[in-house]
Amino acid sequence: MHVIGRYAPSPTGPMHLGNARTALLAWLHSRAQGGQHLLRIEDLDTSRVRPGAADLVRRDLTWLGLDWDSEYIQSERIDLYAAALLHLSTYPCSCSRRQIAEAVQASAGAPHGPEAVYPGTCRSLQPKTPTAALRWRVPNETICFTDHWSYTTLCQHLPSEVGDFVVRRGDGVYAYHLAVVVDDAAMGVTDVVRGADLLGSTPRQIALQRALGYLTPRYFHVPLMTDFNGERLAKRGGAPSLSNMREKGASAERLLSDLATSLGWSVPREVMARELVGVYATYLHNVDK
Repeated sequence: MHVIGRYAPSPTGPMHLGNARTALLAWLHSRAQGGQHLLRIEDLDTSRVRPGAADLVRRDLTWLGLDWDSEYIQSERIDLYAAALLHLSTYPCSCSRRQIAEAVQASAGAPHGPEAVYPGTCRSLQPKTPTAALRWRVPNETICFTDHWSYTTLCQHLPSEVGDFVVRRGDGVYAYHLAVVVDDAAMGVTDVVRGADLLGSTPRQIALQRALGYLTPRYFHVPLMTDFNGERLAKRGGAPSLSNMREKGASAERLLSDLATSLGWSVPREVMARELVGVYATYLHNVDK
């Protein structure tokens, strides 16, 4: 199989070390298998997009020695998401987050998991307000998949563990889950390397793929980098930015070495990105044994 991988950042601010490690692993995964690597700027949520952030991402990736074969920008692909939406059974929903939380708490079977499940309030009401979001009627199925990084299997019963989820927001913005599914299929992505925080989103994305007649790529959910308190690195948490390091004269080769070492790999104190391709290929070989 010819591998096509991708790195898909949201231009909401400068990259931090956690972003850099995921970007590195996604790039290594593509290159170690002689595949194509894509860059996709996920800029649909304009309320969070920061001017110039996409250019910062490109400069940081180039500084690290990570290249890409093609680039896509989600805001230029709206027609594709609109066309896919026509093939899904959806209904309008005007519930606020507060209303949903209150309905969940009032229900006899209130969930105790990490994510509140939408109780289906608008399934029969179907409000016709211009600001209503669109929710997908999830099929009564249990979706299971095996993560190819950790080799753990996750199963989710869609109605009880996920619920009808938003595919287009009330302000007209297409939701992340729909957009990434449409884009991965259109771009022929075979392997998705991304952060472990998205592990729980995968069953619903697989369900969308099946509903739209798409193939399902292989998923590799890589560990997130954490700070000294064990909290995941995040832009809003003030994680050090690559652009700041770069502007202060930091060594990209030393940073790459630190990122590789944080994964338990034995590498020189300074290393170039292309030198890590063989290290990753060996890792894949050992894991597949």
